[in-house]
This record gives sequence, C-alpha cells and structure tokens, in this order.
Amino acid sequence: MTPLAAPRVPALIYGTAWKQAATAELTLLAVRTGFRAIDTANQPRHYDEPLVGTALRELAAGGLGRDQLFLQTKFTSPGGQDHRIPYDPQADPAGQVAESLALSLQHLGTDHLDAYLLHGPSTRFGLGAYDLAVWAAIEEAHRRGAARLIGISNVSAEQLALLCARARVAPMIVQNRCYADLGWDREVRGFCREHGILYQGFSLLTANPHVVASAAVAAAARRLGLTPAQVVLRFAVQAGMVALTGTTDPEHMRQDLEAMAAELTADEVARIAAVAG
Repeated sequence: MTPLAAPRVPALIYGTAWKQAATAELTLLAVRTGFRAIDTANQPRHYDEPLVGTALRELAAGGLGRDQLFLQTKFTSPGGQDHRIPYDPQADPAGQVAESLALSLQHLGTDHLDAYLLHGPSTRFGLGAYDLAVWAAIEEAHRRGAARLIGISNVSAEQLALLCARARVAPMIVQNRCYADLGWDREVRGFCREHGILYQGFSLLTANPHVVASAAVAAAARRLGLTPAQVVLRFAVQAGMVALTGTTDPEHMRQDLEAMAAELTADEVARIAAVAG
C-alpha cells in the first residue's frame, strides 16, 4: 500500500476516552448526531478501541462508509499502559508499534487510519532512544499507507522541536490538553503554526472551568444565543485548533456541533484568549 492523499480533518472530533462499556453506544450516538471524526487509542487503561470498532461495523451496516469518517488512534508505550498491554512489551520498539497498529486496524475494521499518533513521549523531559525508534516505526506506517497523517500527543514544545529535528517525516498533528492558564498551550501552538502542524486541543472545557464561567464567554454567549461551552469550543476553532469533545450527553453533542456554525468576532476571541495566561 502506498500513502494516500492527506485527509481533511474535521474541526470537531469526538473523543472516546473513559467511556468503558458505553463506548460503542456513545460512538454510535455521536456519529448519528453528526460527528464525522473519532479519536481513540489502543490503550485498554483509558479506551475501549474494540468497542469503537463495534460501533463502526454497525454504522457500516447502516450505510455509513469508511470514507465518510475520520479515524484517529494512538500507540501507547508500556509506561502508559496498565497490565493489559496490547502487544509484547519485550519486543523492540518497531515490533511493539507493528503489533499495536495491526491490532488497531483489526479493532476498527479498516486497512488504514486517517491519523496515527504517538501517545506521548516515554519520558517527561527530552526524547529517549525508545521514543525515536517508535517514531521511526510510525513513519514507516505512514510510508506504506497504513496511516495517512502521523503525529504526537502530550508533548512539550522542547520535545516537539527535538522530534522535528530528528524525524525523517515530521509530525503532522499535535494533540495536547489545553490549559488557558498556560496561554492555551501557547508555546506548542506557536511551534505548530511556524511548522505547519495541525494542533488538536482536548479538555478544553474540563481543564478551564474558570474560562467557561468568565464574563468574556458569557457576553459572547448572550450575543450569539449559545451556551458558554459552545462559545469555548468555537473559540478554540477560531484560535486555530481542532477541538476534541467527549461529552456523553446527547443534547451537548448536538450543541457542540451547532457551535461550529457560529462566528465570534475578533474582539471576542481576543477577550476570551486573555481570560487567563
């Protein structure tokens, strides 16, 4: 298989972390509500990737084809797993990635992923030989067409710069938890802008309750007839992010999607950006 053309990444992605036994039901609900991008990981500790696949098979049986969905999953190193490591942890890094990726493709019932991410470096600071070997294996998955986009999550600006300097194929996506108190991940987002890397932000609401409750958000919500949560998600998109949401509430799913059609003014975006950090 040769690399496929880069897919369009929807502005809003449904995240399946921490859904446990409800993963299939909630994935079905999200897609039937209108989501067309799904984020998961081959990490039983926090995700149930096989149940995402169960939902995808039901959707396919109902006529929603693979080409209508953006599927993103992740390789998680042994340090980020619990006792249910879904590959041989004694294998070399390339073997770990190959086994994990093959299982992800099997779980999701597809021969390729729209995006495959390294679920964070194995060390808190810098990058080790293990991380670089894992990245080389992810590059190989991209080269042979199993992953159309590749990237990394839970990464600092320093680590991202190191990876870009050492990689043969630079990351195309960064996915980070996004804190307003850190300038909405200012350093990493700035690096991404400079290097043409797509930034995905998660925990936009749960990590920033003070922003959701702020006067700047309330004023924009009144003007647009939106909820504060809708305003924050729309702010993230207008600030240059792809937003992740993991809501389990059907009404909130609908509202999150509706927020993508709203338009904040440049002044509103600036006021919300300045609430913290």
